[in-house]
Amino acid sequence: MDELYPDPSGPVLIPGGYGTVGAEIARILAPDTPTLLTGRNPERGRAPAAEIGAEVRTWDLADPTPFRAGVRAVISSVNDPEDRVLHAAAAAGVPYVDITRWTGRLQRAVAVTALLRPTAPVLLSSAWMGGVSSLVAAVLAEQLGGAERVEIAVRWDMADRAGADSVEFMDRLGVAFEVVDGGRRRLASPMTESRTVRIDGTPVRVARIDTPEQFTLPLTFGTTTAATRIGFSSPAATRALLALRSTGFFRWAGGERWAPARRALLHSPGDGGTARLRVDVTHGGRTRTATVTDPLGQHHLTAVGAVVGLRRVLGTDGSPAPRGLVFPEQHPDPAGAVELLVGHGVDIVFDEDDTCGTDRGRVGTRAAA
Repeated sequence: MDELYPDPSGPVLIPGGYGTVGAEIARILAPDTPTLLTGRNPERGRAPAAEIGAEVRTWDLADPTPFRAGVRAVISSVNDPEDRVLHAAAAAGVPYVDITRWTGRLQRAVAVTALLRPTAPVLLSSAWMGGVSSLVAAVLAEQLGGAERVEIAVRWDMADRAGADSVEFMDRLGVAFEVVDGGRRRLASPMTESRTVRIDGTPVRVARIDTPEQFTLPLTFGTTTAATRIGFSSPAATRALLALRSTGFFRWAGGERWAPARRALLHSPGDGGTARLRVDVTHGGRTRTATVTDPLGQHHLTAVGAVVGLRRVLGTDGSPAPRGLVFPEQHPDPAGAVELLVGHGVDIVFDEDDTCGTDRGRVGTRAAA
């Protein structure tokens, strides 16, 4: 069995630490926070580790060889299909942040955590971009006094970098998922219910995608409608995916045989792009909107979300560390968390009331309104 033990002066363990997002997390934490990067092939991690002064070790989650280490906390940035990292952290009483789970696996992690009854914080922060979407929604809900309706629209930059786990996260376009709509649960199909929204002044065609905040926000805020939609920086790519969905491609090509073809459609091999998303929260007949922009890209925004999550579970963000299972939107000071995002170069603009679903001019500032 894997064995972690708490070491307050030890490193932050990052499984998947030399992947696209994991390496970015380590860069942000360096040089003030020592890190331990693990993965299947430590040779891949030598160069990024040397760059930031991190330690590299092997922990192949598909290999039964036990892993042992003393660590201060864990940020899991790799898919953990058997919950090995979660089990090890919870059993050891080590603070844990997870940013890689799609909804089904997050729901299982909730059950596992409930059974393990951890004494240390377990932050399941797989909402879009390391929990950023949920944190911003929490700020808007605090301003409005609630969140009856939360709608998130994401613009995926085709020029940006994306790791294998990001593609696997999205590679479920043939699988229906449960949503809450008007206070009732129903099944929704990926890449349906499309609409055009303005994200940072640009019209983007977006369609539904399965993301964990659509599961957690109704539980934490009592949200009666939660919807996340995604579109692409290339309108042609969005049209192509919508057309493929209408042919049933993602349904009949859902097996492993077709996985390379599906993932080739979703993979972003570019050198870098800009991450953008829009969050609309409605409560009591009023709507507030926030636009999030990260010029360093989606992998950087996810990494920043993970670092904010780390500060949350360690209690170093100005609020006491939580106990047991929490989601990002349950932060006691979401505006303060957003200020941390801004401090890492993320631009967040809060707009005035927007009851028609279109931008009406920006009146917000960076950080909380």
